[in-house]
Amino acid sequence: MKRLFMILLVSSMVMTAFAGDTIFYTLQQCRDLALTSGASTRAQQETMLAAKYNRQAALASMFPRITANGSYMWNSRDAHLLENSTTLSFGTATVNPDGTASFDWSSESALAKIETAAKGTVFEDAVKDLANNAGQRIADAYQVLYDKLTFDLTHVVVAHVGITQPIYVGGRLIQLYNIAKATETMAVIEADAKHDATIYAVDEAYWRVVSVSKKKALANQYYQLLVQLEGDVQEALKEGLLTQADLLKVTTKRGEAEVKKLQAENGLTLSQMALAQVCGLPLSTAFSLDESGLSETTLTTEDINVEAAVAGRSELQLLEQAEKIARSNAKLASAGLQPNIVASAGYMYTNPNVDNGFSSKWDGKGFFSAGVVVNVPIVHADDILRYKAAKHAANAVALKTDETRELLTLQTTQANQKLMEAQQKIALARLTENNAAEVLRMAQESYDAGMITASELMQAQTAWLAAATDFVDAEAEAKTTETLLRKYLQQL
Repeated sequence: MKRLFMILLVSSMVMTAFAGDTIFYTLQQCRDLALTSGASTRAQQETMLAAKYNRQAALASMFPRITANGSYMWNSRDAHLLENSTTLSFGTATVNPDGTASFDWSSESALAKIETAAKGTVFEDAVKDLANNAGQRIADAYQVLYDKLTFDLTHVVVAHVGITQPIYVGGRLIQLYNIAKATETMAVIEADAKHDATIYAVDEAYWRVVSVSKKKALANQYYQLLVQLEGDVQEALKEGLLTQADLLKVTTKRGEAEVKKLQAENGLTLSQMALAQVCGLPLSTAFSLDESGLSETTLTTEDINVEAAVAGRSELQLLEQAEKIARSNAKLASAGLQPNIVASAGYMYTNPNVDNGFSSKWDGKGFFSAGVVVNVPIVHADDILRYKAAKHAANAVALKTDETRELLTLQTTQANQKLMEAQQKIALARLTENNAAEVLRMAQESYDAGMITASELMQAQTAWLAAATDFVDAEAEAKTTETLLRKYLQQL
């Protein structure tokens, strides 16, 4: 009684969640709901778009790249190529901080010696003026040279427009494009595999709901049979034709049937919730399903080309693309062992400019430049080892592909044989159910005529319920097996 109470409580709670208007869905409608709902579908689309643009970017890297650069720099000091004081053999020229220039004659210079010799003579002033004038001229000349070799770097502006074109980089760009292309193909294959997996999940959940619904109807019918039998036994007990033990047996069986009926109701509710989750619907959605076609399997198991089916399997196609990527990675590693040739050209303008001296005016002209850079690797042990590692990695993927091809062949063959068995099981289960139904009919007539006991009638009822349940299970198994085989044959 405690178990029965708990089942009733859970059943009432779950059925309350499904209160509301009932919506009718077909199998195709459930598939469409599952394929168009959920964040995973949108994420798959974004992944495909990302792979597409990565492939286009890899292709664009083979074409010229044009760039424009500009820079500005402020400096607190100017650049002086000459010292502010320079010593010569005959004297020292100095540019003072205030901008004036002076010159000091060396005591060893000829003019200094003449000036010393003229002291005290009438020529002293004339010689001194000559020395001062000559020194000032030398100082002025040095100041002019000092100023000419002083560059104004307070504001430095550089502008450059250039174009770069790879000519040969060891096949690196081609292999990067091949990798991006294979990655895009893998994204499409994964989307198709996700599509097929979703359909299979919907079909499995859909036919489970249908089969559980039929089992619920069978459980209700079985329960009603026992309720009727219990009433008949009670009447017979009153007439003294049966004993209390006979009634107890029927009552116990009826209680068990009630538990099974409640279990079937709960199972149907949970199955509906599972289907709603797969379809992206709220779990509390109340719906009914199209149950037609449960006993029909339209896929014939004859003349199935297993080799062609395996070749189209997403698992194998993904490994084939992974093998292409691994081979391209090996070639990419070998690119480090080959020469690289890149051509470039550009136009540069600077201020200060060196178009005519070193000027800060904006009337200068820029200059064009063009060149080719060649890089030839000589000893690159790390690149050699990377190339060997990449080759072995590619070989490992190839071996994995061969192994997977054999496993998928076995899997497809097994699914084909399982569908054949399921179709045969349906026929056998249908025959068994018909026989059990006929036996139940005859047992009911015999019981009504008093020829058999209630226990014998209950045995016939139980056998009929088991046969009918097996038939429903066989139908659901055949439908899910057919969907699975269609998934393997890429017919979804």
